[in-house]
Amino acid sequence: MSTSWILVLVAVVAVVILVPIIINAFLRDVEAGEIRLVSWMSGNLRIYRGPCKAMMVPVLTVSRVIPAQAINVDIEITDQTADLDDNGKPAPVKVTVRASAIVSVGETDAMVNTAANKFFSKPGSEQLSTLTDVLSSAGRRAINLLRHDQLFNARSGPAKPDAGPGRGDDDELAVIIKDACSRELLDLGLAFNSLNIKAVLSEVADARRRESAARARASADVVQAQEEQRAKIAELEAAQKVNDQERNLKAQIASNAASIAKAQAEQQAAERELRTAQLGATQITQAQANANEAYIRNEAEGRAQAAKIKAVAEAEAEAIRVKARALAEAGDIYLQLRRLELAPDLTKRVAKALAGGQFVNFGAGGGGGGAVSGGSDDVLRVVEAIMAAQVINGRPAQREAVTVAVEPTPQKPIAAPPRR
Repeated sequence: MSTSWILVLVAVVAVVILVPIIINAFLRDVEAGEIRLVSWMSGNLRIYRGPCKAMMVPVLTVSRVIPAQAINVDIEITDQTADLDDNGKPAPVKVTVRASAIVSVGETDAMVNTAANKFFSKPGSEQLSTLTDVLSSAGRRAINLLRHDQLFNARSGPAKPDAGPGRGDDDELAVIIKDACSRELLDLGLAFNSLNIKAVLSEVADARRRESAARARASADVVQAQEEQRAKIAELEAAQKVNDQERNLKAQIASNAASIAKAQAEQQAAERELRTAQLGATQITQAQANANEAYIRNEAEGRAQAAKIKAVAEAEAEAIRVKARALAEAGDIYLQLRRLELAPDLTKRVAKALAGGQFVNFGAGGGGGGAVSGGSDDVLRVVEAIMAAQVINGRPAQREAVTVAVEPTPQKPIAAPPRR
């Protein structure tokens, strides 16, 4: 029993170990980017594109692996164009075309088998040389079929990559090269994927490019000059506006200063007038007050003086009335007594007055009296008047001299004797 279990265990281990070995001997891995061709003894060909498993039987099958990646080939072609001059004679232009082509193994099994037998059977250097020769020959034929302007049709720099047959109307050179080399590549089992015209160079193109560049630079210079001129004009206009604004500001400041000065002057004048008016009003008020005070004082003084004078006058009048009544009651007796009392003094005064005179005119009056009698009468009348005044006033006469005048007569005046 133990032996049978050992045998079973050995058999299981053998199966586990031997089965993968057997399967690996019949199945092979095909990596991505690889194509495995398996040929049987009967001539049957099986193609496996990775990643996958390829069925192989040792001794009965033969296999080979070829790359499935795209192949990039750079070419540079120099040849002449098919240009003609104005007379129809050939006038080729030497051009140089730089391009990059991408090719890969065909999609069908027949193309894969052809590529494996005709192309990938060569060494790697020879494969690249073959592709370069095929593409260069197709490019030369395309250049010989086109004119210079066709090569530079809407091309100011490197051409865009060819995206397919639809680019025939856009880039004739790429279309012609692609059509020309597609048959040769097909014979090698390869397919043409794309063609990128990197650059088309020629002396004419260089001259035109330099001319265009010169025109562009000239245009750019003109545009720059115009822009600089416009910028300068704008700067000058801005500066002019700034100057105008500054001038207007200064004028406004000056106007404001003048207005302020005028207002200050008016204010000062108004203050001066106010002070003058206040002073005048004060002076007028003071003058009016002084005038009123003086008027009141003068009026009061006048009234007082008038009252005083009135009182004195009334007193004197009353005294005179009393004296008059007394004289009236006394009659001539009082007057005669007063005359007697005043006679000595009056006599002295009259004598003194006559003694101080230079001369005395004695003339005849109209009544026929003598001059002596007329002069004596005048003297007596004066003396009576003085005595009456002294009697009335009650005080001695204050006169220092008495002049006796006699009315002149036709007679010659008699000179008084000189004073001794």
